[in-house]
Amino acid sequence: MTKIKICGLSEIQHALAVAKAGADFLGLVFAPSRRQVSIEKALQVVKAVHALRPHLVVVGVFANSTADEVNRIADYCNLGWVQLSGDETWDYCQQIERPIIKTVHVSSTKTPEEIVSEIAMGYRLLPRQDFVCLVDSKVGDTYGGTGQAFDWKLAKEVSARFSVIIAGGLTPANVSQLVKEVQPWGVDVSTGIESHGQKDVSKIVAFIEAVRNVEANVSQSSQDG
Repeated sequence: MTKIKICGLSEIQHALAVAKAGADFLGLVFAPSRRQVSIEKALQVVKAVHALRPHLVVVGVFANSTADEVNRIADYCNLGWVQLSGDETWDYCQQIERPIIKTVHVSSTKTPEEIVSEIAMGYRLLPRQDFVCLVDSKVGDTYGGTGQAFDWKLAKEVSARFSVIIAGGLTPANVSQLVKEVQPWGVDVSTGIESHGQKDVSKIVAFIEAVRNVEANVSQSSQDG
């Protein structure tokens, strides 16, 4: 089953909607961003979500913070996983005490072979640590949440080699096509479930339903065959 991460939450009511709709990961952004939350607000969200779904994984998203700060905030907010979306090295990742989602940025100059090589290095250096890579587009100086897609052919090549989360430009309208074509371990969305810069509950529900529906159709087709 494709893992679904809904990212950039900042309001409790939106986080509860994500929990009710059946997402696997809920992302709170601590990195500088228009979606950035304070640690106090994050803790409120985590408590509210876990009261409804105790095992929903809450992910804290960071970019170029010190490892000590990441570990401190993860402990304080009771985060399940940590996402590193900046320029963190694999050596840096070894200092993080939580399971990791490591962002690998795609640009027009990176080949599939370079991305696969980068991910393979992570598996060599973090053999005893739970982690998964998130492949996202790189636009200018931003570290994610751009709403810009990258070449799905590249995504398919990488997904064939490793369990990865695909992000960048996904919406309720196109995510089912991505799941069918690429078959990734997971998908991640933030901008694609917003209206006028705010999270839209109807789009959150539609995104999750789109993923689950395509999986149900694939499962049914395989049974019919």
